[in-house]
Amino acid sequence: MRPIYKGVFPVVPTTFTESGALDLPSQLRCIDFMIDAGSTGLCILANFSEQFVLSDEEREVLTSAILGHVAGRVPVIVTSTHFGTKVCAERSRRAQDMGAAMVMVMPPYHGATLRASEEKIYEFYAALSDAIDIPIMIQDAPMSGTQLPVAFLARMAREIENVAYFKIETAGAASKLRELIRLGGDAIEGPWDGEEAITLLPDLDAGATGAMTGGAYPDGIRLIMDAYTAGNREEAVAQYTRWLPLINYENRQGGILTAKALMKAGDIIACEAPRHPFPAMHPEVRKGLLETARRLDPMVLRWG
Repeated sequence: MRPIYKGVFPVVPTTFTESGALDLPSQLRCIDFMIDAGSTGLCILANFSEQFVLSDEEREVLTSAILGHVAGRVPVIVTSTHFGTKVCAERSRRAQDMGAAMVMVMPPYHGATLRASEEKIYEFYAALSDAIDIPIMIQDAPMSGTQLPVAFLARMAREIENVAYFKIETAGAASKLRELIRLGGDAIEGPWDGEEAITLLPDLDAGATGAMTGGAYPDGIRLIMDAYTAGNREEAVAQYTRWLPLINYENRQGGILTAKALMKAGDIIACEAPRHPFPAMHPEVRKGLLETARRLDPMVLRWG
């Protein structure tokens, strides 16, 4: 019997120097902060980790360094998305061999128009499952431009051994989660929320058991999740209402760079810059983000 993963698994941002090199000392401080702030587990190399600007060699360096530094303190999900079935399977196998608890994989896509059919998507995840022994999380996100009907997701959960977790980030996520749980039954080990927790409360009401959010304030997300899991929905609603301005600011304004901006402000990391050509956060957006965060006194602003 393998463990069932639940709780708050925020995405770890990738830290760079001003010149764009990997900043591993900041990266490891970021990891320590996120664990101290209450993360149940972590996810690395995701879209919010700016995985699209990393070389394959850098992915290996980051995976090895982060998993070695975590040293089993919390489970770590490694994102291994790639269009090629063979490449994705090899990435996933290496992540497993380095200690990943799970891999997260988007359906195969490339650019604005290159997609795979349902038949090929099924074959893709089946081959990936054959290559590893750890769970696979399917990331159902608008970025892929791929429609994944709920009946198809449930079928893969029932028929493909290691397909067991689903991060649902599409419009109407709560309805999709509810139907996925109904159709998939026990094969759905992890129905999870995403999108920086902007739909967390309705997703919890629909049966979500995990939340994959941005990495800056797991302490705040834990207040919502822990209350809900304990059966105190009113407290969960109160905490969701309290933290929603910051969640909204990340989801609609700061985006991918939110966690690094807050971590830089809290002296956790040395530099919040993205890699070229991704644009830096506008100063006024950063000002509004910090103003919103300071009202909540999250650990990120004082841990450093």
